Amino acid sequence: MATTQILPKGVSAREFVRALAEFGRIVGEDYVIRSDEQLLPYRKAMLPEQPEPLICSAVVIPANVEEIQGILKICNRHRIPIWPISTGRNFGYGSATPATPGQVVLELRRLNRILDVDAELGTALVEPGVTYQQLQDHLKERNIPLWLDFPAPGPLVGPVGNTLERGGGQTPYGDHFGHCCGMEVVLADGAILRTGLGGVENSNSWQCYRYGYGPYLDGIFTQSNFGIVTKLGLWLMPAPPAHRTFLVQYPEDADLAKAVDVIRPLRLDRTIGNFGVLFNAALALTSFVRKADLHDGPGAVPDARIFAAARERGITPWMYSFSLYGRPEIVEVNSRVVTAAFEQSGAVVIPDIHDPMQVNELSLETFRLLNWTEGGGLAWFAPVCPNRGADMRNQHHLAKSIMSDHGLDFMTGATCIGREIENVMPLVFNPASAEESQRADACMRRLIREFTAAGYGIYRTGTNYMDLVASLHGATNLEVNRRLKRALDPNGILAPGKSGIQI
Repeated sequence: MATTQILPKGVSAREFVRALAEFGRIVGEDYVIRSDEQLLPYRKAMLPEQPEPLICSAVVIPANVEEIQGILKICNRHRIPIWPISTGRNFGYGSATPATPGQVVLELRRLNRILDVDAELGTALVEPGVTYQQLQDHLKERNIPLWLDFPAPGPLVGPVGNTLERGGGQTPYGDHFGHCCGMEVVLADGAILRTGLGGVENSNSWQCYRYGYGPYLDGIFTQSNFGIVTKLGLWLMPAPPAHRTFLVQYPEDADLAKAVDVIRPLRLDRTIGNFGVLFNAALALTSFVRKADLHDGPGAVPDARIFAAARERGITPWMYSFSLYGRPEIVEVNSRVVTAAFEQSGAVVIPDIHDPMQVNELSLETFRLLNWTEGGGLAWFAPVCPNRGADMRNQHHLAKSIMSDHGLDFMTGATCIGREIENVMPLVFNPASAEESQRADACMRRLIREFTAAGYGIYRTGTNYMDLVASLHGATNLEVNRRLKRALDPNGILAPGKSGIQI
């Protein structure tokens, strides 16, 4: 097999070969991946292509913390940059690809132990290779009445990786970072930090109390390159005695602001127990048709064709799927409250629908949107929106205008969290077309700049756009992150460029 010619920045071919041999002595030769054929899965980003592809030089797969510490010694000695991943299926944000070319991917899938589940307290302690499927199977096999909250690619990914990216789901535990407690972190020099109460010898409360004593550190290890998280505590949701899922349909495209202003008070007072999803007709249609079925010309599908195809399938311009949880009598009362509120605003309320992600079921339904066009290109645009109808309307008009200018179809699946909305919009394109890929890239960059200029920050982005997003969040923010990086990783070996953070 041919050997990849991509090298880490500043590392000679001879030195890199020596480092790979040293990795092999620690993890075993079978767990050092270096040929082009074997590396291909790690180089599929789904994102628009860049002039300098953000691909890895090799992959190393350790089995435990001790092997990670050994790898870090080698990386510090040879100045080899490494890009830690758990499952590497961060679809639409870069998958396993690093933020700068030539990094060695540190794949943590062999660290896949469920270390503890406390059924009484509703906690778990897991390693980064544990998937949601594995953890759910563990709970079901032991009849433990706890629910998990899944992100969109739930069966394929794990809670550690998703939580560290501050991803989310749709149940009342949908804020994944907000429901984690206690980390074990291997720092760049091999030192092991346990956050919260994990530093207390024989701690019996590590997964119960997140803050510990002194500064609260967990947040600096999310969306960052300050350490490698090797254990994470989770809070799991007690299975509710009853639940009920609704679909709310608004008949006009102009109803978006109205819908948001009805949802907000019901979320803030917790009448609606979960985030739910507010989505448009185009996103719903991706489950039924392809773009080519509706439009054979250039550019985005005209609104008239979107809405006509939607009407044929009982789909309205805006829909909101949400659930109620709790004791049966509470669910019954709240059902009447929410139904009245939405109907008074002119919506149609359909009770007792099935939405797997809201009721502890794994699903990949979200990724049906990849069937919209050829090739499976996907990049998520993820701005934050204040939970106000006027702001959501402004974001809708701005995004739709920009996407239309670049020939892309406007879709959104927004999670209405509380005071904020994560207004996540997929850019779906054919990466095999250089012209289409360039349009998607230009569209994403314009969206980021114009939304930020309008006062709307971005909460998460793909590896191609990390530097851009970081640059728009303030010089002081960049400098503080740089100071932390220099203190914790003076050789800059951990994921350089992650979230725009460099030495």
